[in-house]
Amino acid sequence: MLTEQTVSTLNALTLLGMARGFTERLSHPKSADLSHEEFLGLLVQDEKTYRENLRLKRLLHNAKLKHQAAIEDIDYRHPRGLNKQLVLELCTTQWISEHRNVLLTGPTGVGKSYLACALGNLAARSGYTVLYLRAPRLFETLLQSQGDGSHLKTLTRLAKVQLLILDDLLISPLSDPERRDLLEIIEDRSAQASTVITSQYPTKDWHHLIGEPTIADAICDRLLHHSYKIELKGESIRKTKNQLKQN
Repeated sequence: MLTEQTVSTLNALTLLGMARGFTERLSHPKSADLSHEEFLGLLVQDEKTYRENLRLKRLLHNAKLKHQAAIEDIDYRHPRGLNKQLVLELCTTQWISEHRNVLLTGPTGVGKSYLACALGNLAARSGYTVLYLRAPRLFETLLQSQGDGSHLKTLTRLAKVQLLILDDLLISPLSDPERRDLLEIIEDRSAQASTVITSQYPTKDWHHLIGEPTIADAICDRLLHHSYKIELKGESIRKTKNQLKQN
């Protein structure tokens, strides 16, 4: 009876990890050998683990990553110029705490989006807030937000994300509103938060592709400075895998 009351009280206090751990540990034979201090310490750890797992689940859900990718699953065998040592350096997530960017470029199918999502997954597991967005869809959302009055609110939300992933940037020419929105996003995040960008075009072409020289100067200066640049090459991984299946 006392056990049921204790579990009920823990649940009422939203100490759900302790409530679950209390029931499970009481049923374990070795619990009888623990002192009160040891038993309580384990319950506190159960609560901590429960909350950490809950936060991670929430962070990954809010990130909306395109791929269920993990740094540990990256394939280095495909010849695409991916430097394993650089990826290992990124695994420390120090670049996020230092507000540095990662710029991923290369042709379609070489794994830019997968690698970006793997970095996003790593960041979420490290406790950072993450948001994945395809650049064309983002610009559509921002255009709509100008009509319903939520434009500034949307930009503010993007500025607060600790790691923003913009996939497929410059896949099509930018309109003037898109250039200005991109400048606002990059300006808000410059030296404040990290951004991962993927593009089919090398960074040397970005100034020309962005368009209007003054805005392009401002965007490129903020993006290219103090950033990791990963230029992937080679054939599409998807194409190679399909050929292997057919053979």
